[in-house]
Amino acid sequence: MKTQVAIIGAGPSGLLLGQLLHRKGIDNVIIEQRSEEYVLGRIRAGVLEQGMVDLLREAGVDERMDREGQVHEGFHLSFDNRLARVDLKQYSGGKTVMVYGQTEVTKDLMDARKAAGAQSVYEAEDVALHGIDTDTPTVTFVKNGEKVTLECDYIAGCDGYHGISRKTAPKDVLKTHERIYPFGWLGVLSDTPPVDEELIYANHERGFALCSMRSSTRSRYYIQVELDEKVEDWSDERFWEELKRRLPEDVAARLVTGPSIEKSIAPLRSFVAEPMKFGRMFLVGDAAHIVPPTGAKGLNLAASDVYTLYHAMIAAYHDGKPELLDKYSDIALRRIWKAERFSWWMTSMMHKFDENTFNQKMQLAELDYFTGSEAGLTVIAENYVGLPYEKVE
Repeated sequence: MKTQVAIIGAGPSGLLLGQLLHRKGIDNVIIEQRSEEYVLGRIRAGVLEQGMVDLLREAGVDERMDREGQVHEGFHLSFDNRLARVDLKQYSGGKTVMVYGQTEVTKDLMDARKAAGAQSVYEAEDVALHGIDTDTPTVTFVKNGEKVTLECDYIAGCDGYHGISRKTAPKDVLKTHERIYPFGWLGVLSDTPPVDEELIYANHERGFALCSMRSSTRSRYYIQVELDEKVEDWSDERFWEELKRRLPEDVAARLVTGPSIEKSIAPLRSFVAEPMKFGRMFLVGDAAHIVPPTGAKGLNLAASDVYTLYHAMIAAYHDGKPELLDKYSDIALRRIWKAERFSWWMTSMMHKFDENTFNQKMQLAELDYFTGSEAGLTVIAENYVGLPYEKVE
């Protein structure tokens, strides 16, 4: 097999990159170790930055998103038994976010790829990358018991934190930076109407809580829990009662509860691998970085990586400027570290870390200051809607 760009991983970043490249006439093959059903079954983020929305439109997969997605012009920070609204549109120069689930984004991109006739290989076994420091890299894998070799010009590693791409990077060049948080998020998905038309991030003495949604009839709620907690110890009734305790009284009073359709606990970490380019292999999305979900940046950071690599690929194939690919890592990392900072800051400000009352008072003072200042609201809003994408030039 031969192609121009081999994409490892059929998550949203790999599919989005593949769709964008295909529309520009750049041939690509996606190699995925899991089944199509498994990829679609992942329950993930649902808040899309303005930049990602624009990129999905450029990829031609915006029809269902525009029909079913919800444009949000603000969100709430809850603390001291009250709500403070952050008006995104007012304080970010007119930008908004779109609430549209990652599962839906993935499905739209899968459908578009099938319609375009672009090649994807699912359930590929023993995937390995070779010659990434040469001009002729290859990807080998086993499909239906037969070993296949895929020759390519470049490899895009879009296979997530646990994927093979980052593991292929030379250990003497790769550097990693990590912060593990001492708690996790217990998340519940339910077919109940959201408690509010906008998201609510809650700081409470019992721990953090988040009220989110997937649609007008499907809600996603989270509460901060200890890392040693087990899902089976949390009945629906116990979850709803604890969530209510962490919300302002008037919000808790209008919470509609119901049976959960999915329940899980996710640990929180901040992680960055650098550089993100190794010869002719590029790390994209979770393969290179993880953020705690407090700032809604994980999926959106993957999209900004895709934007940068996509434009660098266009420069290489259409404009005869392959040297611009050398700028990918530096450009991507500048935006990544700023998003890491925002996610770390939101996590630090909204979660309970210990019983130290001074620290808790500092959190409340910071929330009160930032939500009571135009400058503070601007800082929050412009980061939440997403910092601008940097041009590749």
